[in-house]
Amino acid sequence: MAGVGGSTSGGGGGGDAEMGGWTGLLHSSTKLLEQAAPTPHFPPLQRNLDQLEALSTKLKAKTIRAEAPTQSLSATRLLAREGINAEQLARDLKSFELKTTFEDVFPSEATSVEEYLQQLHEMAIVSSIQEAQKDNLRSFNNYMMQVLEDDWQNEKRDFLQSLSRLSTLPKRNTNLIASGMTRPALMQPSTSSPYASSGLPSSDVMPIPNKTIIENKSSVYAGVVKDLNDARGRGLPFSPATAFRAAYESLSIDAIGTKSVTMQKMWHLIQALVGEGLTHQNVSRKMSLVIGARRHLEWGHEKYILETINSHPALAALGGSVGNLQKIRAFLRVRLRDQGVLDFDATDLRRQPPVDTTWQQIYFCLRTGYHDEARQVAQSSRAAYNFAPLLAEWISTNGAVSQDTALAASEECDKMLRMGDRPGRPGYDRKKLLLYAIICGCRRQIDRLLKDLPTLFNTIEDFLWFKLSALREYTSAPSNVLNEGLVPYTLDDLQSYLNKFEPSYYTKSGKDPLIYPYILFLSIQLLPAILYLSKEVGEDGYHVDAVHISIALADHGVLPDGVGSAQKMGVMDACAEAASIIRQYGSVYLRNGNIDLALEYYAQAASAMGGGEVSWIGKGNADQQRQRSLMLKQLLTEILLRDGGIQLLLGPSGMGEEGELKKYMMDWRSRQQFLLEAAHRCQEAGLYDKSVEIHKRVGAFAMALQTINKCLSDAICAMARSMLDGESRATALIHSGNEILEATRYSSEASVQDKDLISEQQTVLRQLEAILHIYRIARAGQTVDALREIIKLPFLHLDPQAPNVPVDIFRNLSPHVQACVPDLLKVALNCIDNIRDTDGTLRAVKSKIANLVASNMNRNWPQDLYQKVAQCI
Repeated sequence: MAGVGGSTSGGGGGGDAEMGGWTGLLHSSTKLLEQAAPTPHFPPLQRNLDQLEALSTKLKAKTIRAEAPTQSLSATRLLAREGINAEQLARDLKSFELKTTFEDVFPSEATSVEEYLQQLHEMAIVSSIQEAQKDNLRSFNNYMMQVLEDDWQNEKRDFLQSLSRLSTLPKRNTNLIASGMTRPALMQPSTSSPYASSGLPSSDVMPIPNKTIIENKSSVYAGVVKDLNDARGRGLPFSPATAFRAAYESLSIDAIGTKSVTMQKMWHLIQALVGEGLTHQNVSRKMSLVIGARRHLEWGHEKYILETINSHPALAALGGSVGNLQKIRAFLRVRLRDQGVLDFDATDLRRQPPVDTTWQQIYFCLRTGYHDEARQVAQSSRAAYNFAPLLAEWISTNGAVSQDTALAASEECDKMLRMGDRPGRPGYDRKKLLLYAIICGCRRQIDRLLKDLPTLFNTIEDFLWFKLSALREYTSAPSNVLNEGLVPYTLDDLQSYLNKFEPSYYTKSGKDPLIYPYILFLSIQLLPAILYLSKEVGEDGYHVDAVHISIALADHGVLPDGVGSAQKMGVMDACAEAASIIRQYGSVYLRNGNIDLALEYYAQAASAMGGGEVSWIGKGNADQQRQRSLMLKQLLTEILLRDGGIQLLLGPSGMGEEGELKKYMMDWRSRQQFLLEAAHRCQEAGLYDKSVEIHKRVGAFAMALQTINKCLSDAICAMARSMLDGESRATALIHSGNEILEATRYSSEASVQDKDLISEQQTVLRQLEAILHIYRIARAGQTVDALREIIKLPFLHLDPQAPNVPVDIFRNLSPHVQACVPDLLKVALNCIDNIRDTDGTLRAVKSKIANLVASNMNRNWPQDLYQKVAQCI
């Protein structure tokens, strides 16, 4: 216990001593503080122990920041010495903003109003100039960038188009030629085709396996073009749009796809537009196109109705009925399944009244093209009793209703628009309003209807069908219509509305590229649609489709009516555009050596220029016939100048009776005139062999001999200048000339005048032949014989025994022989130099040559001939 107690007392003493030490320390520090003199660097501070401990801890934490630079610490100490909080100063500087004072801008001296306004004016001018410079620079950069992008796009499109078109055509070294076939696309002569007159493609024109889409398209389309030309040449009926559509369907390209518009659908539209197999009486050609576009949309809606019925067979409850009205009612059962019992299905009328579908039935019957059924529903319904006669007139006149009928329909539209939709039945009266608007055909009513009911149509097809059904043609006397306020809705109105939107709006930025040309075709903007498709170069080959769509439309002569409201051009301009597209496509075949197909497309290009089918039978107007004739001659000459062109167009003999030329020029005289012009073109181009061949085919033997004589003269002159091929070429020409002379003996076509011309050219040929013989023996070293033969030439008059009488030897001498005289005289002088004159005969010959040269100084003969004569005198 003592130990424990001692220990305790010892511990208490130690604690008192420690507290005494702290107290002494505090007392000493207080004394030092009282004795210390105040300093300006350190202001007096009052802190307790806890505050000192906290401050020391904070100071220690700051000092251990090794990353703080020395300059930062010095700045902080300086600010602390001045009593400034560094952290607060940093926060203030972050939100610090310099503001311009009035004195900075306007000196205090400029206190007058005039000086103030002057400085303000100068500042405004300077700032305007600076802003204008910035805007100009920005606009220039934007413009240059746009130009570069446009140039790049054009270059890329042209390059891809050239590559694509070159790849579409079979080359001359393909497997087809290796297998002995001369034409691509596995085509046989059209005379063996049983479908030449029906408009269906030949069964032998089949897609080639392992080929691209473009190659297969080109192949099957080319077969149709050949059958079309053959049918037109023989005066047989042919439906090009139907044939092109069947050829495209044989490729099965669109069997699987997600695009809303396919080329197969496009071909059906083209077929409906031209109305192959149908006739529209008492309507213009433009309205016939409108009716065709509307029927295409009705065909598409019929497919939609059948697909809907097949998708809901139980709900549609079609049963064994196959009538058109039963199909519409089955479709309405599916469409209005949430509306209740429909009127045509109601059995007990004492219960809740059924849904009246009168206007729905009439609308969808018209929308699907069931006009008789629509008339039947309207006549049998009490609700449509007043509408039935209006509808009957609209159907019978193809929409061209009388002014009274249009006025009655317009008044009914006004009445319904004033009433508005009745509660509980919002949709049915809309169909009634649509039907009356269609009968009315008034621009004001249609615009008002679309403005008040912007969600009226679910698809662009429904919208276009309504517009196409409602539009009218302007009559020659619209004054009465204008007085009544019934301005008709026209095709130009529809086209102008559709053209407000960019192509990307319709194509969904290129995801569905055929929608835009599809809309253009539906709105009868045929040429813009073709031009748009022709620029779509890609693996789908839409540019190939564009060429053959233009062929189908041009054959029916409808292109001048489909230029669109945005492009104002004449009839020949539209035809020329289509002809240019077709010709450009055919020229690719020509460059690749396939003149057979090039000829087929060239014929279609000329046909498009002449107005289509009517140009083949001469029923087009005079201007179109003239344009077709000019283009056809130009293109056929282009074919004729190619290797194998004469054989293709003229056949093995004759003027085309056995060749392809007879198909395009049936008249004998027109063929003869064309061939004579073509031979002249060949002669101008230096194609003398072709010129001779064509003249022989025509029977112009004198002209053929004249060409041979010219070529023979050139060959002799080349021989005189020691050219290697001169003699062989001359020998071949003499042989050709002799063949022509032999042919003239058995020809019954040559008249007396022709025989005289032939005799003249025969004389020239013999003279040139004699000159050629002289050159040969002279080159063989037989100088005496050569000189003797030169003296014998009757046209030179060099006989030394003859008197020296001045004679103009060139008066009746052929120009071709005249060209050989200078070189012939030089040969004579060379022969004289190598022969010894024993009796003065050579001197007399020299004298005659000198006199001949002297009397023809104006002919600019070679200078060496003059020098040679001067040396011999």
